[in-house]
Amino acid sequence: MRRCLMVVLLFVWCAMASAAAPPREVLVLGDSLSAAHNIPVEAGWVRLLNARTSKMATPWTLVNASISGETSLSGRNRLPSLLKRNKPGVVVIELGANDGLQGLPLGQLADNLDSMIDAAKKSGAKVLLLGIELPVNYGPQYRDGLRRVYADAAKKHGVPLVPFLLDGVALDPSLMQDDGLHPTAKGEPRVAENVWKMLSPLLM
Repeated sequence: MRRCLMVVLLFVWCAMASAAAPPREVLVLGDSLSAAHNIPVEAGWVRLLNARTSKMATPWTLVNASISGETSLSGRNRLPSLLKRNKPGVVVIELGANDGLQGLPLGQLADNLDSMIDAAKKSGAKVLLLGIELPVNYGPQYRDGLRRVYADAAKKHGVPLVPFLLDGVALDPSLMQDDGLHPTAKGEPRVAENVWKMLSPLLM
């Protein structure tokens, strides 16, 4: 009888400990820059960081929900179901490049980022925002406006920001694909380091 009681108590304790444990998933919501466009999936920055976080004392798993061609609006529409299904502890938002390339209104991007950050925080997740730069032919006004959208969203919501995901990569032809927009497999480790600097404190 005592043994049975001990087994029941152990089961209840394990169940309670499991329920109280913080979520250990990082949800990455991005576009082709996070979806390993035209390179092996294992060479992309998300998979590279997952190899690192899986070896932490308390491991984290990166769940890559990125889709090539994703805009901030389509990401905003997909996020609620992703939050419900994955219950992540951290959400990494890398969207806006396709909005910019299509010349969409920056106010629309700002509104979508606000909504996504707010939804993620309300779910209990921490948020990391990844910014992107546009080619110079888009003009200084639009390019500067895009930078401000990311900076303002990060400041408004008090979340960390990587100002330019491809910093140290975009201007090096040896690290970029022929389209001039996406890193090669050789450039992805630098992209991963850019993200890791701001992501790692959120995993502690």
